[in-house]
Amino acid sequence: MKARDLDRAFDDGEDVTRALDLSRATRPNLAARRVNVDFPAWMVDGLDARAAHLGITRQALIKLWIAERLE
Repeated sequence: MKARDLDRAFDDGEDVTRALDLSRATRPNLAARRVNVDFPAWMVDGLDARAAHLGITRQALIKLWIAERLE
């Protein structure tokens, strides 16, 4: 399948995954890098309360909030 045919099929809403070699697919910029941040106790308590309310971990909440701000 040529690139223009693939583009047309994609634009038309067709499933183009059959034309892709997914075994070689990558998602750039997703490598994890560890960072350390110190928060005051009151902030950690607030994070824990909000995370519990949402049913997620503190780390997931922090990642979510930072990602929202970076968009």
